[in-house]
Amino acid sequence: MEGQPIRFVLQRSRRRTIGFLVSDDGLRVTAPRWVGLAEIDAAVHEKSRWILSKLRDRQARRERLALNQTRWEDGGTLPYLGRRIVIRLDAQRATALDAADPDAPQDGDVLWLALPADAAPARVRDTVQAWLQGRARLLFDARLQVFLTRTGLAIKRWRLSSASTRWGSCTSEGHIRLNWRLMHFPVGLIDYVIAHELAHLREMNHGPDFWAQVGQLLPGFEDAREALRRHDPTLLPRFD
Repeated sequence: MEGQPIRFVLQRSRRRTIGFLVSDDGLRVTAPRWVGLAEIDAAVHEKSRWILSKLRDRQARRERLALNQTRWEDGGTLPYLGRRIVIRLDAQRATALDAADPDAPQDGDVLWLALPADAAPARVRDTVQAWLQGRARLLFDARLQVFLTRTGLAIKRWRLSSASTRWGSCTSEGHIRLNWRLMHFPVGLIDYVIAHELAHLREMNHGPDFWAQVGQLLPGFEDAREALRRHDPTLLPRFD
């Protein structure tokens, strides 16, 4: 770290102290107009350990984004139930996942799409989305039935959601919505979202009694909850 240069953009403002912001564009230092450059350089040096750590984190995140970016073409990869499957195009084959068990895929399993090899990326993307939504309807319904049979709870109906920021919802009337993009995650995380929404049938809040209900429905749910909270939405494929 000693001697490593730190480049930054300086922005003057009316603030009283020197501030630091690390983003994908690098380091931005905001300082009062009356603070000299030598004092600013000293402040950057004092915070250099924290700054370099944040810059490394940002770089690692950009590398993960590049690695996980889905290419809507033959040979692209797609996160599916916690694994990465391979997209292949063949107009002579039916759209299907070539796997021993579609609900327990392995890395490298092939999703065959009934499309010509030169299909436009938008067409590949839309075909993948339709397939994922179809699989979501089957899997979510099966997992819901497991919970409902075990607990004796009842719902009015459920359907898929395409919400941008919510994984699920439940109304007091027993209507449940589950986001089809949960299909990118392992089944354990899907079960957590289902248990979370079913718990709202008894507690329409997020107080201690609600979390006790979630624990009854899915013992040990805390790991899945934390994994979902840590999830970076930018690492998922874009369908818009």
